[in-house]
Amino acid sequence: MRADRSIRDLGEADLDWLAEKEAEIFGAAAWSPAQIDQDFHSGLRRYRGIEESGVLLGYSVCGFDGDSFHLLNLAVVPGARRRGCARKLVDDFLDEARRLGVREVSLEVAVTNAAAIALYRGYGFAVVRTRPRYYQPEDVDGLVMGLALVGH
Repeated sequence: MRADRSIRDLGEADLDWLAEKEAEIFGAAAWSPAQIDQDFHSGLRRYRGIEESGVLLGYSVCGFDGDSFHLLNLAVVPGARRRGCARKLVDDFLDEARRLGVREVSLEVAVTNAAAIALYRGYGFAVVRTRPRYYQPEDVDGLVMGLALVGH
């Protein structure tokens, strides 16, 4: 990772930025500011951001879904894509899972998001099942992908 690029926990002061980027990146399927605020304040999720020279470039949200540690959201602003930011956020997610002693991680990804699917497959994630019409209002299917962590 570049010396001036780091990952940190996001705080309440970052939520407006996150809601703005969520809407820009995901459009109609974006989490609303109210959903983000409620989820953040529930204390059940970890919100992480990647920044370079103090400027946020992307974020991830993770937490437990049953006994699986789940990547609920990952996004990189368009101008920072193809620079390793998503990979660093996935590395951070997997590091957190290992730190917690988790045996299995999972995520959902739109069937139309070829770049993300390729990224996750590169880590060894495999498709577990398809969730028909998971992403609304676009009616796009979601792939549930899972990865067993060995030697956690």
